[in-house]
Amino acid sequence: MKKFAKMSLVAAVAVAGLTTTSSAKALEDAIKNVDVSGTVVYRYDDTNYDYQKSKNANNRADDASKNKYKIALTAKAKVNEDVTAVTRFIIGSNNDAGFASLDTTNQGDSQVDVTLSQVYFSYTGLKNTTINFGKQGLTTPWTVAIDADGNEQTGTGILALTNVGPVTLAAAYFNQTNLGKSGDVLTKLNSTTTVGGVTTTNDDFGDKDIYTFGAMGNIGPVALDAWYLDMEDVLDTYTIGALAKFNVGDVKLSIGARHTDVDLDNSSADNTLTKVELGAKFGIFGANINYGWTDEEGGIGALDNSAKTNLDGWNLTLNNKRDADFLMLSVDAQVLPSLNVALKYNRLDQDKHGTMTEDLTDEEYYIQTSYQMSKNFGGYIRFGQTEIDRNGHGDDNDGTVGRLQVQYSF
Repeated sequence: MKKFAKMSLVAAVAVAGLTTTSSAKALEDAIKNVDVSGTVVYRYDDTNYDYQKSKNANNRADDASKNKYKIALTAKAKVNEDVTAVTRFIIGSNNDAGFASLDTTNQGDSQVDVTLSQVYFSYTGLKNTTINFGKQGLTTPWTVAIDADGNEQTGTGILALTNVGPVTLAAAYFNQTNLGKSGDVLTKLNSTTTVGGVTTTNDDFGDKDIYTFGAMGNIGPVALDAWYLDMEDVLDTYTIGALAKFNVGDVKLSIGARHTDVDLDNSSADNTLTKVELGAKFGIFGANINYGWTDEEGGIGALDNSAKTNLDGWNLTLNNKRDADFLMLSVDAQVLPSLNVALKYNRLDQDKHGTMTEDLTDEEYYIQTSYQMSKNFGGYIRFGQTEIDRNGHGDDNDGTVGRLQVQYSF
């Protein structure tokens, strides 16, 4: 821990200028004002589909396996009573702050680079208000600002949060983001898009200005939120959501719903994604039923599949699936204080449209065993089957999928 504190202090000094030659602190005093947190994650994914990129001599799929690594370290250094300097370093992917992935079937071991993902100042000098300015996570319902085991969306700008009674108001402006390389929608749109006579490529999405506004509050046991976001010459979108948690006898219930509308500036199609979620916990047993659907014109609901405006499974997702319905079922048992066993089933139905010649149904079902050795160390093992209806070869694409993940938090 002491080594982490020293490293974060050096980084904070270099990036944020916490000390100067005319006003320097003793090293031990400066370390006292540095709060360090982070995660270390190792993941092993193994898949064997009927059709996948790696083929053997008989043109059938070889087993594909990947070692994945991500280390994230966040250092918060108190500059003065009102200002805190925040830096976040990622050992992982240089493009999207996600995993560094090494394919064991055709790639040897290699080193992983360290990158600076976030560096910003947080000002709390105004009552009930926090203002962050600099390079920071995109804290919106459509994006993922911080993720221990996935990619992250970042941008440079200013974010303000203020509490007005029971309501929290948010407003942000970013003049640069990594959305051209991180996320699951803009990186997959047409390679070139023409808006107002100007041709834009995927890499150019990162220089588009973003404005977003949000309001969050509680009415009794119900948490409500509403957000609007505009990305210059690309899209504008809004989302509204509600989540209620309450007890009925010995049963703990949670009920949630969210509707998201995304309007692409270069398309007349209406993109909507709506979902409802129900969870129950009784003793050692738990169950969840999630259901979502998209518009027949378009199904974009989130900029990243892991964002709260989407319904995301393991290998199946509802986001960017036109005229689709997605059902997710899960039951689990906390068999020991440190051991949880869950059974999960996901089904994605897409109605025939465009060049599709028939309705499609994709399914996945798997067992997951999670073990929490201590508060800061644990992991899980997954094993199951994914069945893809009519892939690019015109055939069903079935696959056996497995995963091992271990995570340490500090």
